[in-house]
Amino acid sequence: MAASLLLAALLSAAAPSAAPWPNGPDPSDSVRVATETLATTGPAAPAPARTMRYQPRHLLLQTGGGLGMLSVGGGLSFAHRHLDVDGLLGYVPAEHAGTALTIASVKLKYAPWELPLGSKLALQPLAVGVYGSYTFGLRNPGKPDQYPNDYYWFSRTMRYGPVLGSSLSYALPAAASGRARRLTTYYELATNDLYAISYYQNHRALSLPDIATLALGLKLEF
Repeated sequence: MAASLLLAALLSAAAPSAAPWPNGPDPSDSVRVATETLATTGPAAPAPARTMRYQPRHLLLQTGGGLGMLSVGGGLSFAHRHLDVDGLLGYVPAEHAGTALTIASVKLKYAPWELPLGSKLALQPLAVGVYGSYTFGLRNPGKPDQYPNDYYWFSRTMRYGPVLGSSLSYALPAAASGRARRLTTYYELATNDLYAISYYQNHRALSLPDIATLALGLKLEF
C-alpha cells in the first residue's frame, strides 16, 4: 500500500503543470511582437504638414490698363499656368487725376497655348479674360439730392470689361522646395463698359484706339 502511494506521488510530480490559458497565447508573445515591430519600423513618422492650396503663387507689378499709373498685386495659377486669377491695387497721383485715386481690381485670364522657345523661354501668344475695378477717391461725388437718381445712368466707381494680351516668360533657378520659378513680362489691351457704350453710340466720331487702354507688367512666379 505504501509503495502504491509513493509511486502515485512520483508520477504526479513528474507530470507538466497546466498552462494558465489552455490553448491560448502566451502573454509574453504580445510583448515580444510589439518590441520586434518597433525595432523594425521605428517610431511612427509625423504626418506631413498640409500646404495651403490657395496661397498666392505669383506677384505682379503693372502700369496702365486703366488700373492705375502703378499697381501691385498677386494671384493664383491653375490648369498648369494657363488660368490666372489676379488681384491688384493701383494708384493715380492727384496731378494726373485732379485728386489722388486708389483702384482695386480683379482679373481672370486664360492662355490656351504656351510655346517653348529654347530651354529658358516660353511664349504665351494669346491670353483673353475679363476684369472688374472699383475706384476710391473720385472728385466731386455730389451732394445729397443734387441730381435725380437716374441722372447718371452709369456707375462712376465701378468698371468692367474684356482683356486681350500676350506674355513672354524666362525660367529662373528653382526654389529650395523644388518649385519652378519664372519671370514674365506681359502686355494687355483692354476697354471697359463705359468706353464700349460710348463707341457704340458715337462710332463715327470714335475709333477702337480711342477706347482701348494699354498695360505693361511683370509677373514673378515662385
